[in-house]
Amino acid sequence: MKEVVLINIAGEDKPGLTAAISAILAAHSVHILDIGQAVIHDNLALGILAEVASCDTDSALAKHLMSKADELGLSAKLTPISHTHYGEWVGEQGKPRHIITLLARKISAQQIACITSVVANYGLNIDKISRLSGRLPLGELPQRSMACVEFSVRGALVDAASVRRQLLELASELDVDIAYQEDTMFRRNRRLVAFDMDSTLIETEVIDELAKAAGVGAEVAAITERAMQGELDFKASFAQRVALLKGLDAHVLQRVAANLPVTEGAERLLSTLKRLGYRTAIISGGFDYFGRHLQQQLGIDYVFANQLEVQDGVITGRVQGDIVDGQRKAQLLRDLARQEHISLEQVIAVGDGANDLPMLGIAGLGIAFRAKPVVRRSAKHAISTLGLDGILYLIGYSDSNDGYD
Repeated sequence: MKEVVLINIAGEDKPGLTAAISAILAAHSVHILDIGQAVIHDNLALGILAEVASCDTDSALAKHLMSKADELGLSAKLTPISHTHYGEWVGEQGKPRHIITLLARKISAQQIACITSVVANYGLNIDKISRLSGRLPLGELPQRSMACVEFSVRGALVDAASVRRQLLELASELDVDIAYQEDTMFRRNRRLVAFDMDSTLIETEVIDELAKAAGVGAEVAAITERAMQGELDFKASFAQRVALLKGLDAHVLQRVAANLPVTEGAERLLSTLKRLGYRTAIISGGFDYFGRHLQQQLGIDYVFANQLEVQDGVITGRVQGDIVDGQRKAQLLRDLARQEHISLEQVIAVGDGANDLPMLGIAGLGIAFRAKPVVRRSAKHAISTLGLDGILYLIGYSDSNDGYD
């Protein structure tokens, strides 16, 4: 019976090292059972689990590997693995897999230590740790630096909600974002991303900007804040706020639209999603006039929002048609998924207010973005420290794809 050996190769990386080592294994008719390689700061770590005729240190294979490693300036270690141990390892492979993503402006050892402690406490095993963000410079960081590390872990969980809750609490303590996902086939197979508009795609509430122009800014802003916190019924509060805009000159709409502050990372996120073949949508309780403006600016496919009524160049204080509230948002998302012939598991929804919770709840990946406390507590995922393009990390996208590595 053949033996199993773990071969570890380490040293300064250079072209051709893996080719040289694998050529030796090929010459000895080695069967590869598992292989993994990583390079950190030009330092190679290559691991190969192999089935060999003999793993004795005096075997021809061992001598050949040691000689080649020495010639290349590498270290080589061969560790025999018992058939029992190998069988146990194979049995572990069927366990569920999970993804934990750490997002911050800069990664610290404390953050890693805290996350890996949670992983260990739940009996999970870390298979792989990957840096998805580009390399950060030394010293003072750029104002909008981004750092992300992804943990691929394995193991059965009795209570996944408990893990998610503990990681969210940890994120709050460390002032970072930590996302937990089951590593299912849908994670890298999302096809549609739906965004709330106000305070999500843009860093303002449009109705508040219109209210300022109408001289009722403080009154409307107070109602908006209570509605987004979930303290007021959205439909009733929205109708109340729109009524306060009665008599405003419609030319104000164009001026406000031209000065919308697009959220950090939105342009990069939307352009990347387009390259990847995603469909995108605005599903907003705001106004479609501004949604259409952003559609042209950011290349968004669909816009669903409230239509502000204008007569004779003046805002009437009413909207046309049904008000887009939380339940309407969720229904629009269902309809759009059906139209795109995809399941809701393939949908990402992003929003900040209480009226976004219904669509966040039905989406395969619902993300509370810089959200109100009630929304962060209720949503499965939250991003508060980075820009919108931090969402790319949650779908496994690496900055190296953009040449930032």
